[in-house]
Amino acid sequence: MTGSPTGAGVSTERTGPLAGLKVIEMAGLGPVPLAAMMLAEMGADVLRIERADAGQPLLNLPEEYDLDRHGRSILKLDLKRPAGTELLLRLAAWADLLVEGFRPGVMERLGLGPDILLQHNPALIYGRLTGFGQDGPLSGRAGHDITYLAYAGLLHAIGRKDTPPVPPLNLVADQGGGAMMLIAGALAALFQRSLTGKGQVVDASMIEGASMLAAPIHAYMAAGLWSDRRGENLLDSGAPFYDTYETADARHIAVGCLEPRFFGEFAKLLPLAAHFVGSQYDKSSWPTMRAAIAERVREKTRDEWAELFATSDACVAPVLSLIEARNHPHNRARQSFVTSGGFERPAPAPRFSQDPAAAAAAPAAADRESASILTRLGLSQEEIAALAKAGVLGR
Repeated sequence: MTGSPTGAGVSTERTGPLAGLKVIEMAGLGPVPLAAMMLAEMGADVLRIERADAGQPLLNLPEEYDLDRHGRSILKLDLKRPAGTELLLRLAAWADLLVEGFRPGVMERLGLGPDILLQHNPALIYGRLTGFGQDGPLSGRAGHDITYLAYAGLLHAIGRKDTPPVPPLNLVADQGGGAMMLIAGALAALFQRSLTGKGQVVDASMIEGASMLAAPIHAYMAAGLWSDRRGENLLDSGAPFYDTYETADARHIAVGCLEPRFFGEFAKLLPLAAHFVGSQYDKSSWPTMRAAIAERVREKTRDEWAELFATSDACVAPVLSLIEARNHPHNRARQSFVTSGGFERPAPAPRFSQDPAAAAAAPAAADRESASILTRLGLSQEEIAALAKAGVLGR
């Protein structure tokens, strides 16, 4: 096979600020699929390349709940066969952006590393996401969000004093330091390409991305305003006016009145003894302040406190469950959750005034059929039949 695909794209009638952007996603776990879904929801045509012989997934989700595949076309390829590699090279000539999250060297061993793909398409942005980066002593090691947070120093900082560190779901390294940084890097490279016409490699590391999220904390520590011990600082449950408290019904409220005027409002409505207002930042008063707040909060239910503080700037909020959050009046008014793929999930974010993003849905039949996808990409029926006969295309 020679030449590059000539089709108009994987999907049609895309809307959103990235409509017209063509993306290849090398299927994997974790933050790369989230990044690809977000790009798709912002309008990009995303073609997800899955292994032809892929076994049982780690989480065997029903299709309607499998966000790793929503909003894309799915092409299963045997990249260990030369014809499969050659087809991906053709697809790379079609694409603006390729994203992958394999360990360093995997794409190179397949003959699909950035040096080769950029030869076929010098304008390609090649986005790579790993835990440890493309080089360094740990680059070949496996890991997960908790691993990368541990190496970034952030896991040490999350939790209460004199208790073990607490994993913050997989939101910080995987999603914040990984998916979000990969998207930011890819879009920055695409902007630069608009000026130079040249593609490049984006090397996103989850340790470095998570560390970047904590850059202000490093600044506070350097200025002597932050201790390198968890549970002793303003934002880590050390301050009694930035913490959670149990209510009369064994639920919780979140208190976040950092600024003196907000703390004053909080103290007035709770109420809290006036002498605490003048000593908000006196750490010697924090133990008794915390005990006084805890005692008062246990006198009412969570929802009673929510009603009391509803119109104030005291920065007090009910701690909602994931299900409760969907039904909160503010989130309903903003339509912050949408029904897509048979379940309710967060709406695409951020919002755009000119060309809104749209929630991704499970791929239609035509977006899961190799022949249909490759036809749209400009391959002839003879080429498709030859690829199928050679065992390159999965089912």
